[in-house]
Amino acid sequence: MTGNKTKNINNPLLPNELQEKGKILRMSGLAGLSLQFIAAFIAILSLIFTSTGRGIADDTNPALGIGVTFAVIGLIAAGFGIFFSFRYSQIGTQLLTPTGVAQPKKSDTVKLLRLGLLVGLIGILITLIGSGITASVLIAKTISQPPGTTLTEASEAVRALDVFVIVANLNGLASHYIGSVTSIWLLYRL
Repeated sequence: MTGNKTKNINNPLLPNELQEKGKILRMSGLAGLSLQFIAAFIAILSLIFTSTGRGIADDTNPALGIGVTFAVIGLIAAGFGIFFSFRYSQIGTQLLTPTGVAQPKKSDTVKLLRLGLLVGLIGILITLIGSGITASVLIAKTISQPPGTTLTEASEAVRALDVFVIVANLNGLASHYIGSVTSIWLLYRL
């Protein structure tokens, strides 16, 4: 090396620090995007199974509808979280372009990361409430069944379709957790 340590061997037009931040943003954004998408996709599949099964079944528990509502709201918030992860990777790619292209401001990037963290935390709260309500309903249905007797009403039984509601909420929770961890990690790395 000639002593100029602010330039990178890969792209001599960009300083090492800028290139490192660009790589971190791009890779973290893509990793967060992929993992959040997988968790949200599993939650969507669980809700599809729940909605098709509830349409077929005669007796449905209206209290589980609240859990489904929270899961859907959580998935909408997860969509925003996935978008934020996509933006992180785009900003990272912009930072890796030659210096002639307009670079994003650090303050704008930090604002975006904070907004992504806020969306993730709100989504965690929503899906935790939905999971708690659904778990409470399922526990109440289980406790209300007298041991050793047969059920007289089908609505008293815990069905597999009812469990899919809690699976959807928990996968939505996982998606928001991944997005929040990505935002926090990037906030400390920048």
